[in-house]
Amino acid sequence: MKRLGTILLEEGLLTEDQLIDAIDAQQQRGQSLGSTLVELGLLTEPQLVQVLAAQVGMEFVELADYPVDRAAVALVPGPVCRRHAALPIGFSEAGELRVAMSNPGNVVAVDDFRTISKRTVVPVVAAHEDLLAAIDRYCRSDAELEDLQESLSESEVNLDDEDLGSGISDDDAPIVRFVNLLISQAVQDRASDIHIEPTETDLRVRYRIDGVLHEMQRASKTIANGVTSRLKIMSDIDIAERRKPQDGRLSVNHQGRKIDLRVATLPTVWGEKVVMRILDNSTATLDLADLGIRERNYAQYSETFTKPYGMILVTGPTGSGKSTTLYATLNQISRPEINVITVEDPVEYRIAGINQVQVNPKAGLTFASALRSILRADPDVVLLGEIRDHETAQIAIEAALTGHLVLSTLHTNDAPSALTRLIEMDIEPFLVGSAVDCVVAQRLARRLCDHCSVEYPIEDASEIPANVGWDETKPLPVVYRPVGCQRCSNTGYRGRVALHEVMTVDEDLERLAVARASAAEIGRKAREAGMETLLMDGWAKVLEGTTSVEELLRVVK
Repeated sequence: MKRLGTILLEEGLLTEDQLIDAIDAQQQRGQSLGSTLVELGLLTEPQLVQVLAAQVGMEFVELADYPVDRAAVALVPGPVCRRHAALPIGFSEAGELRVAMSNPGNVVAVDDFRTISKRTVVPVVAAHEDLLAAIDRYCRSDAELEDLQESLSESEVNLDDEDLGSGISDDDAPIVRFVNLLISQAVQDRASDIHIEPTETDLRVRYRIDGVLHEMQRASKTIANGVTSRLKIMSDIDIAERRKPQDGRLSVNHQGRKIDLRVATLPTVWGEKVVMRILDNSTATLDLADLGIRERNYAQYSETFTKPYGMILVTGPTGSGKSTTLYATLNQISRPEINVITVEDPVEYRIAGINQVQVNPKAGLTFASALRSILRADPDVVLLGEIRDHETAQIAIEAALTGHLVLSTLHTNDAPSALTRLIEMDIEPFLVGSAVDCVVAQRLARRLCDHCSVEYPIEDASEIPANVGWDETKPLPVVYRPVGCQRCSNTGYRGRVALHEVMTVDEDLERLAVARASAAEIGRKAREAGMETLLMDGWAKVLEGTTSVEELLRVVK
């Protein structure tokens, strides 16, 4: 058997000098040569796995492009595939089961797959990350959910308050497994929200993925009360109260990760609707560079949040990523020598080293009263979840003018409208102009799938959106369009990217605010000063191939 280094040199993946350096690093670290090469960035994990497979004479498969046979997948239950990190992908000509594994030496997995499938198993090698992604794609919970729906419907489960005995808390109870599977599948599908909606005839389940709702399940209407009651118990919500909206929070463990969910119930004519917002705590540790802020906008924005005082506002509709931007900003400026306090409703992400306060109107702790109190707690930086009324706006403005850096959100369509919105809240115009340093308007657009998007040459200038600043003397650009593949569930999009409009308040804009100028006038002056609108920033990301023209026009009118 050839040595790993020899194969790498023969394949042209490394030079002799790189191999010698890697061997030196390997001896210092006391680990395998393969791991050292990946850590040094000389090889990717798929490249290493492919070379190791060739070294032992085994076949390597690229699962992202491999036509997996669903009949083969169906032979082995999903939990077994997850436990062994292995996936049946097809059959050989002799009828043997081909199983993709990252560790083909796992004889226990081979034995289990042979016993369950009653076929001879032929292991092939795949990269570990690709394998986990493929298992998530093919070993979905849909079949088990359908089986549970049938068993629940047959037993006419219709749990009322008095029926909540041992059955609802039993981990093996069908209703418990049904709810757990719904949540688990939503996390696997990268959903941001789960909607559980009773209708006249059934119970509909929808996931919001990349900002768009997709219907995933329809279950029997008879299980609606049981599902709602189970979620209420998990969220510590009053199960006897069905006439008014309620809020709660629950946590689940998913593949070793703690996932928090914010739960809201809403009485409808057909029963209580439940909406769960999935809060992935990894969002709280994001860096601003991860948000896709273009260099020019980032330079303007960073100039304001590095100041010791002033107000920064992030605007946009619900679900446009405002909180994520503010948390990423806090991560950038938070350090042991400054005191950071937040007031939120609710506290979505817990961040170490930051004092977070949740408002409680029933106890008299509103945004305004909490803000008034924390200003006596010697803060350097204050994050205010939202400016909703005159009193909150007034205190926040005064805090920004008295040596505090205040970050908050506001519901407006663009950045210039933020100044006029504060004035409409009866804040003195000269205070608005003096206090506000920067306004960031934001939207989220779906990101094109890296694996299936295709080039699309624009042939007519009328296809270019108006007001994006396109120079008509230039040749027509080539953009990208979605197609759809297995990786993106045939949508053509995977993930989202933020579009930004960063407006820094200079002397000219301050004078316009004092003169109570309209948002249109403020916007015109800001564009003259170089501000890029949401549409212009989005168009730049279309030209980069990050998103599509259709998606840009969907989120920015």
